[in-house]
Amino acid sequence: MRERPWPLWPVPAPDAGDMLGRVLHSGRWSISSPYRGAETFEQRFAAEFAAYNGVRSCVPAASGTASLVMALEACGIGAGDEVIVPGLSWVASASTVAGVNAIPVLVDVDPRTLCMHPAAVEAAITPDTRAIVVVHLYSALADLDALVAIADRHGLVLIEDSAQAHGATHRGRKAGTVGQVGTFSMHHTKVLTSGEGGAAITDDPSVARRMAHLRADGRTAPDTPPTLGQMELVETGELMGSNRALSEFQAALLSAQLRQLDAQNEHRARTAAWLQDELAGFGYRPQDTSAGTTSRTYFGFAVELPPDAFEGADIGQVAAALAAEINFPVRPIYRPLNANPLYDPAGRSRFAISEEHLKRLDHERFDLPVADRVARRFVTFHHSALLGDEQDVADIAAGFRKVLDHSASFTR
Repeated sequence: MRERPWPLWPVPAPDAGDMLGRVLHSGRWSISSPYRGAETFEQRFAAEFAAYNGVRSCVPAASGTASLVMALEACGIGAGDEVIVPGLSWVASASTVAGVNAIPVLVDVDPRTLCMHPAAVEAAITPDTRAIVVVHLYSALADLDALVAIADRHGLVLIEDSAQAHGATHRGRKAGTVGQVGTFSMHHTKVLTSGEGGAAITDDPSVARRMAHLRADGRTAPDTPPTLGQMELVETGELMGSNRALSEFQAALLSAQLRQLDAQNEHRARTAAWLQDELAGFGYRPQDTSAGTTSRTYFGFAVELPPDAFEGADIGQVAAALAAEINFPVRPIYRPLNANPLYDPAGRSRFAISEEHLKRLDHERFDLPVADRVARRFVTFHHSALLGDEQDVADIAAGFRKVLDHSASFTR
């Protein structure tokens, strides 16, 4: 078993401590606080992240989940609307839709990319469909060419959940900029992190203004600064919102971390390329990405077990053996949402609007054969391992090869 330590995550930017210290002594720790004569760090990060992605507006938020909720509501999604989401994803892809009283419609995925399959999306559209939420999963971009065409043809809103794709590009455009809104998570595990946090980006000024109200209890920043000591946010009365704001500490940290994102993404991509070649030589199949991808972001390195090995094996046991060999967490990919214990709207009384509504929310009514199959054949590990060097790649490859050599012992 490997004893050499793996790269630690998160990696603080060189000026992260200074940025946090500036907030600490600024007299302003929240956007909902008295004006001190300077722009907030939240405003600063919003401008920087919008510029990084090449869009007009960014609205920071408390989490990726909050960003998704804001995006859905700002795009007019609400009670009874159907929203198509991938059946293989983190639970928030569906729970956020249910949270705005809409109906998540789970669709199957492409077995190569693990992202939603355009044909499954097309087949799921009904007169009640209002939006598609596409998730760029692990290190793949979904088939945006096909999904944009479907959304345009049917007059649907397309929201990109780019929580795992900061900096990835599709035909030269950043992930999150192809749909009407792109949402991001800045959770501890993400490639751009402040521990918790999120953001939503858009080129639509009216959508941006609605999201700004939705994340600050119906308030937004004024056109001109207030007098010193006065509350900066204006109570416009345009739209009722909730408190989903990012703290000044998180915003300052993100501003610092953003400056090292591209270099870290490039490092991970180089390491992933070496590792893909090594594992492919043993018969493992690394996750593909869709046509049109011009650069990938490796949030997770996902790989399928060799087709002629581990038949009937418990994927959890295989992942545990791989983890033991390389002394780094290796896990099965997400459980499909039609059988995921984390997604169960019937378990919360807030969703019991009516018997009919609960029936429409029943996740077990969806058939996801591809998602079920790939969930029993793919494993993944965190991107921090890809911040290492060629010796780290060699150790991962050796561990995966050793477990493969003993694959017969996992057969039931």
